[in-house]
Parts: sequence; C-alpha cells; structure tokens
Amino acid sequence: MSPTSRQHRQHTVLDSPYGPLTLVLTDGVLSGLYMTAQRHRPPEEDFGDRDDTASAFAEIASQLKAYFAGQLKEFTLPLDLHGTPFQRAVWEQLRKIPYGETRSYGELADALGNPKASRAVGLANGRNPVGIIVPCHRVVGADGSLTGYGGGLERKQQLLDFERGAGLF
Repeated sequence: MSPTSRQHRQHTVLDSPYGPLTLVLTDGVLSGLYMTAQRHRPPEEDFGDRDDTASAFAEIASQLKAYFAGQLKEFTLPLDLHGTPFQRAVWEQLRKIPYGETRSYGELADALGNPKASRAVGLANGRNPVGIIVPCHRVVGADGSLTGYGGGLERKQQLLDFERGAGLF
C-alpha cells in the first residue's frame, strides 16, 4: 500500500477553456490537477470519491477562474506535492518563473545548482502533478522551442500565448 493510499482523497472536475480539469485533494489540500488524456495521469481510482462540495475546491476554482480571465498571475494555494526531493525542488523552481515568461531546462538546472541536470529537470517537469498552478508549461528547449508537455504541445502553446496576451485560443 502506498503512503498516499492511506490518506483521504477526493476529486472534482471543472470545466476550463482547455477542457475538463480534474482536481484532486489529499487530506483537503490540492495534490493533483490533471487534463484529459494527460501523460502520467494517475488512474481514476487513485483520485478518491467525487465530491463537488468540498470547501477547498471553491478556492481552487476561484483562482483558476481568475487566472483564465487574465486577472491572476500567481496562484496562492496550499499544495501537497508527492515526489522525490529532486522533483519537489524542480517544482519549486517552476513556481518562480514569472507569468508570461519562459525558462529552459538548462536554466532550471543552473538555478538548482546542477547545470548538467537538464534532462533530469525535464523528467521531473513531466511528472508535475499540478500543471498550470505549478507552471511547467513555461519551460522550453534551450533554443526556445516547445518540447514535451503532459497536456500536449498544442495546449502548451495555447497557455504560453494566453499568458503573453494573445487571449484564449
């Protein structure tokens, strides 16, 4: 039995301009935000019971709505992120990338004090359990090109364009 299987999990599904978003709470704190057909999306049974009334979902939904309306540039939600210490360090660096900007995998590796870890940064980035809120879409290749994104490269481009002022789609 994994450590998370002993914790109380519940989920809901919100509509967004990018399709349905599944939000997962672990002991009342956001631990997952998954797009439809997202790579590394856990199986539905790992999300716990569906509960559209949990009070924590209201604040998450409010901040996501403000983000998609262009009124919120930085999320202030408590997160319960499960990963290795290295993954959590990468995810913390992702949260430091300003809205509308990008960083390369190499720049993130440098920020972590390990300039040779750009591939490991990419792997950790791909395992981010709360995309959009922890903005893994803001990471690009060294030449500025779009590279892997769990939600798909089209969604990644849409999110980057949106944050740069192009509006939704």
